[in-house]
Amino acid sequence: MSAVRSAFNKAANHYDKHAFLQKEIATRLDAKLDVIAGKSDVVLDLGAGTGLLSKHLAKRFADDQLICLDFAQDSLKINPAKNKLCANAYQLPLADNSVDIVISSLMMQWCPDLNQLFSEIHRVLKNNGLILFSTFGPDTLKELKKSWSVVDNQTHVNTFTDMHDIGDQMLQHGFQSPVMEMEKLTLTYESVIDLLKDLKAIGAQTVNTRAKSLMGKDKFKLMIKMYESFRKDGKLPATYEVIYGHAWNLKNELGKIEISNNPSSV
Repeated sequence: MSAVRSAFNKAANHYDKHAFLQKEIATRLDAKLDVIAGKSDVVLDLGAGTGLLSKHLAKRFADDQLICLDFAQDSLKINPAKNKLCANAYQLPLADNSVDIVISSLMMQWCPDLNQLFSEIHRVLKNNGLILFSTFGPDTLKELKKSWSVVDNQTHVNTFTDMHDIGDQMLQHGFQSPVMEMEKLTLTYESVIDLLKDLKAIGAQTVNTRAKSLMGKDKFKLMIKMYESFRKDGKLPATYEVIYGHAWNLKNELGKIEISNNPSSV
């Protein structure tokens, strides 16, 4: 987790400039509150970062207490919110049953221990409290993964959890009837290098950050050559599988998962 924190701290000053996709997903996530949000007094933006989602929430919940929490201190410095906490999502510095809504945009994929994450969210949410989130699914950056797979058997791209597994984890921690949705968004680039630079600029570079120097130029060039096979209409696609989920925190009750696929593209 320290490596992830360091990457986001380094990216903080130029994050918003490169975070087109993150801005779009934050906007879409906020819009879901139009139909599912009820009365609230305390709202937690979990993984608030520089404030892409926080800015929407500050307007929507102008009369409520909005808490913006992130583990990357430099990102929080840029966030314009009034109430900010620098902390780990696995150990939330909040009282039991103290939050009405936990909303999180593109943070969950950086938390390998979903058990601990959902346990903490369940703890701080009030009875009937709402959790709403977006995260990335397994097909994210599938072109980059396939291109690297031709080079060797090493893991060069972050892996992401399937939405069914996320829903199962939520049920195990007392969340009622998780609703999971998925859509695929596609960004296009002039070159693979442009994609890699974008990933690095938002602190979300692939897992092997020293790959180019350690593996040798030949393997790196081969990966780029393989990625060129995906070029269409003069552009290289980068696919993102975006998962949205929400559920209510009902103590000691079990539920079922509802799944919806809503494919679209940007």
